[in-house]
Amino acid sequence: MKNNRKGFTLAELLIVVAIIAVLVAVAIPVFTSQLEKSREATDAANIRSAYAVIQSAALIQDDATTIAKNNNSTTTFTTSGNEGSFVYQAVVKMKQTQNDWQSGAQDIGGIAVAATGTVLGNGTCTVKYEQSTNKTTLTWGSGSTGG
Repeated sequence: MKNNRKGFTLAELLIVVAIIAVLVAVAIPVFTSQLEKSREATDAANIRSAYAVIQSAALIQDDATTIAKNNNSTTTFTTSGNEGSFVYQAVVKMKQTQNDWQSGAQDIGGIAVAATGTVLGNGTCTVKYEQSTNKTTLTWGSGSTGG
């Protein structure tokens, strides 16, 4: 009589499981890295958006009530001072979890932001324009760069 066994042996199944485990172990760091880069891209876009709102408000000498309409869950806008010496400010909540830009240096509104020593994970970025000095600054925690 002939034995007709269908299916896989235990050794074959263990080899397939081991191969899948190796592939997953290699893929997880890659996916984590890409997720952090996407958070950084979101942060850079939010900062650029806040910069644009601040600059447009400064051009038309917007007041606090109008600029505050741009407030959302990520960015808070404020205005202080008097006509001719307004100070426009936006505080952007950062989504990235690691310190510094993992994807390299950034250029935000003509302000070069170094890849290291600036961004704090889960921190904030403050975009500030002072009308009296005609200067915009970006600040993260204790790191700052201006232009």
